[in-house]
Amino acid sequence: MNRKTLAGDRRRRKLMTVLWALLLSVVVITLIYLEQTAVLYIVCTLGVSVLMLIVAFSDLAHTDAKTETAPTPDAPRVAARER
Repeated sequence: MNRKTLAGDRRRRKLMTVLWALLLSVVVITLIYLEQTAVLYIVCTLGVSVLMLIVAFSDLAHTDAKTETAPTPDAPRVAARER
């Protein structure tokens, strides 16, 4: 992919993120204004649950066996030098 396409993709993702944030903000503010705290409580609970599931499964999806390395024999010396 060329640089223009990558920059356009990043810009599009940022725009979609901002639009989602604005939409959710409008929904929450509307629910607060209309004093629908029960609905707001349910929506927030579901949102946090979905977020926790995404975080829980994201580590499993990106695990790569190649990234795990065995400790080298000079690892204690390197750690001692960093102090």
